[in-house]
Amino acid sequence: MTQAAETARTVIMTVDDDPGVSRAVARDLRRRYGATHRIVRAESGESALQALRELKLRGDLVAVILADYRMPRMNGIEFLEQAMDIHPGARRVLLTAYADTNAAIDAINVVDLDHYLLKPWDPPEEKLYPVLDDLLAAWRAGDHKPVPSTKVVGHRFSARSSEVREFLARNQVPYRWYSADEPEGGRLLAAAGQDGRRLPVVITPDGTPLVQPAAPDLAARVGLATTPAADFYDLVVIGGGPAGLGAAVYGASEGLRTVLVERSATGGQAGQSSRIENYLGFPDGVSGAQLTDRARRQAAKFGAEILTAREVTGLEVNGAARTVRFSDGSAIAAHSVLLATGVSYRQLDAPGCEDLTGCGVFYGSALTEAASCQGHDVYIVGGANSAGQAAMYLARGAKTVTLLVRGESLAASMSHYLIQQIEDTPNIVVRCGTVVEGAHGDGRLERLTLRDTETGHSELVDAQWLFVFIGAAPLTDWLDGTVRRDARGFILAGPDLMTDGRPPAGWDLDRPPYHLETSVPGVFVAGDARAESAKRVASAVGEGAMAVMLVHRYLEQS
Repeated sequence: MTQAAETARTVIMTVDDDPGVSRAVARDLRRRYGATHRIVRAESGESALQALRELKLRGDLVAVILADYRMPRMNGIEFLEQAMDIHPGARRVLLTAYADTNAAIDAINVVDLDHYLLKPWDPPEEKLYPVLDDLLAAWRAGDHKPVPSTKVVGHRFSARSSEVREFLARNQVPYRWYSADEPEGGRLLAAAGQDGRRLPVVITPDGTPLVQPAAPDLAARVGLATTPAADFYDLVVIGGGPAGLGAAVYGASEGLRTVLVERSATGGQAGQSSRIENYLGFPDGVSGAQLTDRARRQAAKFGAEILTAREVTGLEVNGAARTVRFSDGSAIAAHSVLLATGVSYRQLDAPGCEDLTGCGVFYGSALTEAASCQGHDVYIVGGANSAGQAAMYLARGAKTVTLLVRGESLAASMSHYLIQQIEDTPNIVVRCGTVVEGAHGDGRLERLTLRDTETGHSELVDAQWLFVFIGAAPLTDWLDGTVRRDARGFILAGPDLMTDGRPPAGWDLDRPPYHLETSVPGVFVAGDARAESAKRVASAVGEGAMAVMLVHRYLEQS
């Protein structure tokens, strides 16, 4: 880190209850250091502590604190003692009169004082600046690095803390994680006025603490777009997975007023993949996060709006308009709608798993939690590509990775290249014909009961980490009664809607539904939510592009 970058937000604070002295100290500090440091002035210990807390929440660095000894209500030593708890790395200087020299010497032991200065300090070139130069050099020699703007204070075994970390990571929001039971986490909680009983606490870039924030509020406060810019569009894309992002790119690039609405984070399940190695054009593989970030930026470049943390709860037909309703009661309308809602991982139906979700049991969170798994034994449930990719990623740092597969082998549902990689990785163990029968622990996962499906034998194993990738359920319940779905909830489209060559009941156009068109004219479907889709990233992107072509055809004939 360059010195210019280091000092851009670095603070030198002076505290003195005498306004004249306070201004004089600040004047001399600005003359020498104002071009490279922020000079913060306070006239009481209480106001200075409040300023230090605000600086801590914003992530600003405090290099030196100069405090007058004789201040009412809180003298300089008492102030510095409390300031140490907020910014322990700051260098501390006490301003004293000659009569208070003994108190200053005593303060060296009480608050680990770095220096004391006798008043007056004129000329500063001889009595002030050399001292400050040495203290700043000593401070720079330490490990003082600016932290990312957003900070999260939580607990490793807190489900809500895990959800917030996952939300920020998947939305490409830089943040720094602090454990509430570590010193710096405790200091941040104290600065935010919290005692740690309600976690997580998210501290936004402007220093505002959010206690257990809901996703929409968190999204808005960390700079994600959550409010549509218009009331009416050519195309509303619901869902930000590969199909939705593909449609947003092609729709916006071809001149359609396009808005993409995502309830959580763009990328869908593919966005959580550690490495996709069979996607066209990436011979060395690409992570889901990288692919998502590129697609999101590409869509924005062409003018597509992307709304995050907005849950769609209804779809209505109002003449030629298609109205999309949100959970907060608001709505937008469009000429056409693309349903790219994707799927969610099915929940593991075993006693104890629900209570321990986020506290050792995770669904598709391998990337976020990987750093905490270093040196531990990890279990993964699932036999498809997502489980295999997670196993390969976690095996880099975990002691062992055990893949629990219900079927007889991986060949039925996993790509051949992944099977070969798993076989060549010594710390990955594959246990076929094995299911999780129960999860156990007091506030956190501690053990698993595993059952052999062939012999019926059960065993209890120690476990702190369980990642679940067991198939997918479509996120389409909110469409019940609006568009036709199959028995499993997947959306029917095009030829699948035809019965004996006739379109579905209620279809009032003199043409059959287009290939990706649902039972509602002008409403299309793409990606994993479509019945009998390929469930691959490339096919989802292709369907998103094809849907835009069909939207154009629909608009031309409307």
